[in-house]
Amino acid sequence: MAPAPTRTLTRTLVELIRRQITEGAYAPGSRLPSIRALADQHGCAKNTIVNVFEELTAQGVVEPRRGSGFFVCATPPRPKEEEEGSLSRAMDVVWLMREQLKHDPGHLRLGDGFPPVEWLHDVRLDKFHQKVVRTGMGALFGYGSRFGYLPLRQHLVQKLAQHGIEAATSQIVLTHGANQALDIVIRNFIRPGDRVLVDEPGYYMLYGKLKLSGARIIGIPRHADGPDLEVLERELKRPGKAPLFFTQSLAHNPTASDTAPHKAHQILQLADRYDALIVENDAFADFKPATAPRIATLDQLRRTLYIGSFSKSVSAALRVGFIACHRDLASDLADIKMLVHMSSSEYCERTLDVILSDGHFSRHTARLRDRLQQATDAACRQLQQLGAELFCAPQQSMYLWAKFPGFADAKLLAQALLAHHVVLAPGSIFHVEPEQAVPWSRFNVGLLSDPRFAAAMAGLLDRQA
Repeated sequence: MAPAPTRTLTRTLVELIRRQITEGAYAPGSRLPSIRALADQHGCAKNTIVNVFEELTAQGVVEPRRGSGFFVCATPPRPKEEEEGSLSRAMDVVWLMREQLKHDPGHLRLGDGFPPVEWLHDVRLDKFHQKVVRTGMGALFGYGSRFGYLPLRQHLVQKLAQHGIEAATSQIVLTHGANQALDIVIRNFIRPGDRVLVDEPGYYMLYGKLKLSGARIIGIPRHADGPDLEVLERELKRPGKAPLFFTQSLAHNPTASDTAPHKAHQILQLADRYDALIVENDAFADFKPATAPRIATLDQLRRTLYIGSFSKSVSAALRVGFIACHRDLASDLADIKMLVHMSSSEYCERTLDVILSDGHFSRHTARLRDRLQQATDAACRQLQQLGAELFCAPQQSMYLWAKFPGFADAKLLAQALLAHHVVLAPGSIFHVEPEQAVPWSRFNVGLLSDPRFAAAMAGLLDRQA
């Protein structure tokens, strides 16, 4: 009876050490702890560790060196879930998140969600540190206000006013980017089994968060001029109140569409009629004209929760976003933020406040809009020359939503492009039920000019012909 626990412990330690190697705790070529040290660490016999090393050696993960111990192989085998050709992993939310966090110059990541890094180089984060310290060194060692750094919220009051949105500082809650803002809103409103309305196709991270919350996600089809209002009204009428409709009015992710002003008005009328709230995610606000029509501008935060972020226009590393909403609701959301996250980073908030105080920022965002307009125009032409059909042709959008003839399922196109080291974001990822076949894909306009994509597509289309 005694050997069974030993074999179980052996398997557990094999998986533990292999995972540590995969995640970088032990670098390729590095020496692993000694048999005695690992036995002491895990409270087991040295023979158990010997069995662990034998199994890892058989798997090609480690190698013994006589008289020196065991070392991580220089090129350990990659786990199945990270194999580049594995479409079973490549077509889910977690995969796309992983792809966006990779820094591999050997692959062209056309599905990436961020602007090219060089577009943000003129925001010199390094030059702002001393100014941040001068804003109050002592406060940098505390948690800060549950609402977030007051001077930055005062700046945001001015920024929202440029969009025609009137708000007080007590109506603004600072967050770790737009994603934490979405998380806080979901925690406040959604209970398991609740019906929630979303743009479809739409933001895959939002879908993931709602699924974690146990919500029943109802997709509202997205057209080139915004959500399908007939479907929206039909779903709002159904028994079982749908408390929220999550939407992106401008620079919609992934379709690049903008909601037409008349539709924005009608969405608010439906929200009034059926007692619903609108969560408007405007993560690309700095890439669009300040006067572009937003639902929150029409509504003045009465039924709208407006979410913004600086991850795309300044730096994702700062992780600064915000929620603007009704005063009483803002206080509730600040409490949830405090309970779950204690506070957002005041250092990052002070840094952003210093950046916004610098006159350079307005010039930076003007350059961003110019670059994006040029890149969008060039990307539209390139996709059309390659025979793609565009969902819409916006003036400025970080993404384009397009499909190619001969690929009824964009997963097949993604699979073919992987062989050319081009990573695509196939449309099924952006649907509530990602198993369905979708011909559309999301393309990052800042990366489409890379000649590797045109060469890969030309080869694929030639073989089809």
